[in-house]
Parts: sequence; structure tokens; C-alpha cells
Amino acid sequence: MKKRLKVLIVDDSATVRRVFTDALSSEPDIEVMGAAPDPYVARDLILRLKPDVLTLDIEMPRLDGLSFLRKLMKHHPLPVIMISSLAKGSARVCMEALEAGAVEVLAKPSGQFSVGELGLTLANKIRAAAQANLKVGARSSTRPASTVNQAKAVGTGPLRPVIAIGASTGGTEAICSVLEKMPANCPPIVIAQHIPAGFSKAFADRMNRVCAMKVEEAADGVNLQPGLALVAPGDFHMLVRGGGALRAEVKKGPLVCYQRPAVDVLFESVAQVLGKQAIGVILTGMGADGAQGLLRMRRSGARTIGQDKATSVVYGMPKEAFHVGAVEQVAPLHMIAGLIMNMVEAGVPAPAR
Repeated sequence: MKKRLKVLIVDDSATVRRVFTDALSSEPDIEVMGAAPDPYVARDLILRLKPDVLTLDIEMPRLDGLSFLRKLMKHHPLPVIMISSLAKGSARVCMEALEAGAVEVLAKPSGQFSVGELGLTLANKIRAAAQANLKVGARSSTRPASTVNQAKAVGTGPLRPVIAIGASTGGTEAICSVLEKMPANCPPIVIAQHIPAGFSKAFADRMNRVCAMKVEEAADGVNLQPGLALVAPGDFHMLVRGGGALRAEVKKGPLVCYQRPAVDVLFESVAQVLGKQAIGVILTGMGADGAQGLLRMRRSGARTIGQDKATSVVYGMPKEAFHVGAVEQVAPLHMIAGLIMNMVEAGVPAPAR
């Protein structure tokens, strides 16, 4: 029988601890080993119960979740899912937690009808977190100073494509690692990152502070422009539309690969509208979202890149894309920005498939 994943819930709210426990009770591969009202109790339970995954509230008395996370990742690294309200300040702190080594983020449940949906979402995040390679989870581990390649500014090469990037678990840090090496006048970038509603703007704002280009949460109808990166809003699909100036379409719609935004939705629209005038990049994440969309991009003549296993927090999405033949080049994270810009300068469509 397959070993069940052991989970420890850390939250000062007894209601949240109960809701999480109830939401996971029907999952045959997950077992809630215990619950703690604060990090001090959690510290003792971690040593005694040896959980596989920790859910950690951001806002707690005595010691806040971010401070505890930093201590934990230094002395006793564990896969951590940060739990936060949708308040602007809390969402921003969650982005700091992901930078500090947390592998997932989840909005705190609210409303009497949220438990059923929460069960599926939380269980999938726990499964993804359990697979995380913590050695590459923190920013300092994904961009070794001796090997970082800064992408050169765009010259006058023949190709001015759109760059489409998709990611999931570990993706917020991976995407930031790529974008902060891109030049200010880079081609338009569209991004689908699996992220809850309410957190995507904090994610975009954080990248906007550290990147040379402008980074924004996408809005429906916004034009794609050089030097602008658009992040799909949480709980909305994003597509690229033509018929004149290229623009983003942001809309609801059914979940695709259990996700909204879905990478496949973005990639398939890019393949349809842009064909060979595009570059597709698939980064760390659990599952198969993006594999078929990237394959369609490659078959339409686009250049395609997949992150390698060694630098992926979870080598799921890039692996699936590689296995179906969607990935033209495999590269470590710290080389992807330079590879993208080399493709832009070369302006050579991918070989026909």
C-alpha cells in the first residue's frame, strides 16, 4: 500500500484547523497528523510527528508565519503551503514567503460553501508540495552568481515574437528569475501561473519592482507591447487575440487540467494567432498542463523551451511537455532568459514537425 502523506496544520484559528482537517478526511493518500495553534507548538509537533507537508498561516500571534518559515527553512526544511487572507498586505507577504522557500500559496477559506472546493484544491497542493525539490526552491538556489547569464537587449533581428510562459508549483520564483534577466525592451511576454485569485496582482507587482520591463496583472483588452509582461489574473484564463493589434483576452470559463488560469489555454491561443512568431517556455510545476498547448505551438513553428529537472521545484509539467515532443530545447533555469533572447535575435523558426 502506498504511504500516505503526513500533514501538519498550523493556524491560530480553530475553525480553519477543523475545516482543513475535514476537507482532507476523504483523501485516501493524505493523513492529517496534527494541528497547532502557533509556531511554538508546531515546532514540537514537527520534531515528534515528522510531517511530509506543513500548511502555515501567515498571520498568527507570538510569531508570524513568515518569520517561522524562515527559521524552519534554515534549520529543518519542509515543504510548506502558506495560507493567507486575500488582504493586500497578506498577499504581498505570501510572495515574500514563496521567495523564502514556501512552495505553494492558498487563500484562507471563507463562506459556508467553500469546503468542498477547498478539499480538492488543498489536496492537490499538498501532493505537489510533497514532490518539491527544496534544494532549488529558494531564490538564492536558483540563480548561482557564477552562472547567471544576463540577456542582451533586443537588436534589429528579423523576429519580434511574443514570449509565452507557463508554470505551476515553484513557478513564481522561476518566472521572476527569468524575467529579471530580460532587457527592458524585450518582446511582449504573456504569463500563465497557477495562482489563486487575489494573489496574481501581488505577484505582478513584486516582479515589476525587480525587473527592467514593466510587469502588470492582465486586464481584458490590454495591448501586447514590447517591454511589457502580462500575468494572467488568478481564477481567469488569458488568451492572445489578433485581428489588428495583439491584445490579451481575460475571461472565465471551465477549468482546464483542473486549473484557471490554464497554461494550455494560453499556449493554444498563441499557437493559433502567432504561429512561428512566438516562443513558448514551460517551467516547474506538477501535472500536465501546458504540454499539449506547447506541442501545438511547436507544430505551428514556434520555438519552445522546457526547464530541466535539476532546477525544477517539481519536474512535472516540463517532463510531460518533453515526453510528448513539445520541447525543442531543455535548459537550466538560470540559462533560460539568455536562450530566449538568442532565439529572438536569431529569428529562425523551429524545424517543421
